[in-house]
Formats: sequence, C-alpha cells, structure tokens
Amino acid sequence: MRFSVSAIPIILGLLSCVQADLEIDFYADSCPRAEMMIQDFVREHISNAPSLAASLLRMHFHDCFVRGCDGSILINSTRRNQAEKAAIPNETLRGFDFIDRLKSSVEEECPGVVSCADILALAARDAVGIIGGPFWRVPTGRRDGRVSKLSEASSEIPSPTSNFSTLLNSFNKKGLDVTDLVLLSGAHTIGIAHCQSIHDRLYNFSGKGDQDPSMDSLYAANLKQNKCKLSNGNTTIIEMDPGSFRTFDVGYYRNVLKRRGLLGSDAALMTNKATREAVTSLAEGPPERFFSQFALSMERMGSIRVKTSSSGEIRKNCAIINSS
Repeated sequence: MRFSVSAIPIILGLLSCVQADLEIDFYADSCPRAEMMIQDFVREHISNAPSLAASLLRMHFHDCFVRGCDGSILINSTRRNQAEKAAIPNETLRGFDFIDRLKSSVEEECPGVVSCADILALAARDAVGIIGGPFWRVPTGRRDGRVSKLSEASSEIPSPTSNFSTLLNSFNKKGLDVTDLVLLSGAHTIGIAHCQSIHDRLYNFSGKGDQDPSMDSLYAANLKQNKCKLSNGNTTIIEMDPGSFRTFDVGYYRNVLKRRGLLGSDAALMTNKATREAVTSLAEGPPERFFSQFALSMERMGSIRVKTSSSGEIRKNCAIINSS
C-alpha cells in the first residue's frame, strides 16, 4: 500500500515513466490559450452548476476504462454501431453537451489542434478544483480514438455491485493497483446515484427478498422509508455522500467505515484487510493527505493506454468520428 507521504517522490518517478508520451503544456506552441480557455469556461459554468463536477469526473473515469483515455465515451451511436454512450453504465452520464460546447469554443481558437480526450481530462480536473477539490497535473497530447463500442463499455466499466476481487481485477487490467482502487473510489465523495444501483442491496440481496447484511440497518431503513421506496421507482436520485455530496472531503471514507457506503462496490472495500486499513487511515487523516494521494491516482488513471503521435485523430466534433 502506498499511503505514506514519504513515498510520493518515488511515485512521481513512476508517473514520469507512465506519462512519457504526454507532456505538460503540450499545446504551448500550437494553441497557447487552450488550457486557460478550458479553465475559464469550466469556472464560469461549474460555479452555476457545481453538481456537474462529479459528472465530468465520472465521464473521464468511464472513458479511461474503455480503450484508454481517448475520448471514445463522447462518440454518438450510428445506425451501424451502438457506441459506449448507449451502454447501461453510461446511461446516467451527464455533461456531453458541456464538452461539445467546450470543444466548439476551443475549435474556434485553434481548429483541429486540441483533442476531445485532452479537453475531457482537463475539464474534469478543473471542475473538481473549482468546487474545492484537489489539483492534479494533466500532461496533454492525447489523441482521439476512432472506435466506440457498447459491448466494451458494458464489460470493462466496474459495476456498482462488484465485489472486491472483481474490482481489483478490473483495476489491475488497467495498470492500476489496490491503492488506486481505494483512492479513486473516493471520488464518490461527490455526486449522486440512482436507486436502481442499490435496489438489490435493499430488497433482494441474495435473491430471497432480503437486505444486504453489510449495510448499516438504520441507513438501509432510512433509504427504504424515504428516497428508495419500492413505489418510487429506480430512477430516484440519492446522494453518494449524504450531507456533503457537493463537497470534496473524506466524508465518503467515514461513511464506508460506518457501513454506510451507498454502493456494493463501496462496501467491498471493507471486505479486504489492506483496503479496510486504507479506508480507516483516510477517514481519520487530514483531508490534505487524501487530496495529494487522490491526485496521484488521477494522474495514473489519466495515462491509461493513451493514443499519441500518429495514433488516433483530433476529432473536429467530439461526438462524431472524422471522415476518412
């Protein structure tokens, strides 16, 4: 486990290797105002709609876990192809129009230069920072993928019902480790979910009309009596981190310790000794430690299977693959 602050210089060295094909200020000559334009656009709009920060962060995560961080999550389906957007894990994603408008703005400044993948990575980072969350480096130079498949998103994006082994295997396949799993799960400190995600935890955990015994009984009862009544339907919105779902803090880990992690994948962190100890350390430690370590894991995630140099393309419209 790499939760010691003293380990950070070593990790930064590892990151420099992982990100060898990306560069800080990649667009310094080709589009020098690009990153500032993105930051200004995000600041203007996130200030009015802070809940969108969680949506952009989740979109970035879902993008990177399928074919790497190549903007494939942004591509629309066609008559011949059902794209990642159409997969069940992505049906509740928000913010596609936000990225499209941001891309249009950058295209006016520098046509055909800045990739959609980089715009998404930068927008997610800036949005989290604007609501008071951590800052992390975003080396740029990603190019956009030309393939987006519903089937891949369905199989590659971790499910909210995943157990620990399934989660760790999913992360390992992307070059991430158990520490990244714990830290990136901390993104659930902001945002919302839908009752659909926890229906079985509340009403049919083992297929016998029972409740997940790992969930705090009072918390479960409150969900059943209020937002997630059977009569409410599965689309009702619930806070991931009750009481501070718009604040980037360690509240998520405190809830997980109290058996009040909303999703089955949150509760899974308490089923392994190492992750249980990590959750405890983060819950009891200063927010600054979580911030710094979350930032490192975001840098690692943002480098998954990036396309650079002659790979991929720079899409003119993030939702549409360029014509051959």
